Amino acid sequence: MDNPVPPRAAGPGPRRRDRHGRGMRGPIAPPQVPLAASRADVFADLVQDSVERLERRWPQLADIDFLVLEVPRLQDRHGDSWDDEAVPLGGIIPAREGRRARVVVYRRPVEIRTKGRDERAALVHEVVVEQVAELLGLTPETVDPRYGED
Repeated sequence: MDNPVPPRAAGPGPRRRDRHGRGMRGPIAPPQVPLAASRADVFADLVQDSVERLERRWPQLADIDFLVLEVPRLQDRHGDSWDDEAVPLGGIIPAREGRRARVVVYRRPVEIRTKGRDERAALVHEVVVEQVAELLGLTPETVDPRYGED
């Protein structure tokens, strides 16, 4: 072994990632296929569908921002905390000083409580209806007459 193999010189040529002749790797599915959508994207679409359903009846919802966050904070801005028994599924942030009102839906707590897409969509809609009702000072049944029927 007096003659070690010298390392290959990194030249200006193209870098090869195709070591076995199978071609370059590409995406598993094209972007328009649902497989390519992340769980967060699918959840955001469920929230958007619920909001669009309510906006037909309540046009003033166009002045409210709807957000999706992963999990709620342990303490809110007022210093109130939630316990292990009652993890919030959503919340509201009232409008103030040039900021629009916001409705927040927490993705992970909702996903943990549901098993399938249909059940998740129903729970997301319930959370959105409840938060909008609280923000507008109405009952959930007034915001959506079909609330609680499922």
